Amino acid sequence: MAKKNSKSNENFDTEEVIEDENVTEDAKTKEVVDNEDAEENTEDASDEMAENDDSDGIAEDDAQALDDDSESDDKDKGKGAKKHFKDKKNKHQQIIDELNDKVMRQMAEFENFRKRSEKEKTQMYDMGAKSSIEKILPVVDNFERGLDAAEDGDSFADGMKMIYKQLITALEDMGVKEIEAEGQEFNPDYHNAVMHVDDEELGENVVAEVLQKGYMYNDSVLRHAMVKVAN
Repeated sequence: MAKKNSKSNENFDTEEVIEDENVTEDAKTKEVVDNEDAEENTEDASDEMAENDDSDGIAEDDAQALDDDSESDDKDKGKGAKKHFKDKKNKHQQIIDELNDKVMRQMAEFENFRKRSEKEKTQMYDMGAKSSIEKILPVVDNFERGLDAAEDGDSFADGMKMIYKQLITALEDMGVKEIEAEGQEFNPDYHNAVMHVDDEELGENVVAEVLQKGYMYNDSVLRHAMVKVAN
C-alpha cells in the first residue's frame, strides 16, 4: 500500500509539473500575444496620430486658404469701397464745380446788370437835366439883353445883375458852362456859323462875333454857339 501511494504521489507531482509547464508556456504565449497586440496597438496609435497630424495639417492648410480667401475678399471689398467713395467724391466735386460756375456766371451777370442800370440812370438823368436847362437858356438870353439895355447906376439894374450872377453860378454847379467862341477858330462841333464877314484884321475862318451864346452840359454840347465867321 505504501508503494502504491508513492506511485500515486509521483504521478500527481508529474502532472503538477506538466501543468505548471503548460501554464508557464501559456503565460509566455499569452505574454507574447499581449506584446504583439501592444505593438500593434502602438503602431495603430502611431498611424492614428499620423493621420490626425495629417488631418490637422490639412485643416491648417484649409484654414490658411480660407484666411487668404477672406483677406483677398476683404481687399477686393476695400478696393471696391475706395473706388465707390472716389467716384462719389468726384461726382460731388463735379456738382460743386458746376454750382460754383453757375454762381460766378450769375454774379457776373448781376454786375453787368448793375453797371448797365447805373449807366441808364445816368443817361436818363442827363437827358432830363439837359431838357430842363434847354428851357432855361432862353430866359438867360433875355436876362442878358435886359441888363445890356439898362442904364449904369440904376439900382434896380444892379439888383438884377446880382440875380443874374446867382443864376449863372447855379447853372455852373449843375455842370453847365459857356462855350468860348469869339476870337477862336471856327469849330463845327461847337459853333454854328450863320454869317460870314470880311475882316482883314482877323485870320481866315475865325469867329468874329457871337450872336447867341452856346453852352455845354458836362462833356456834351447843350446848344451850339451862333456866330459870325471871317472869310
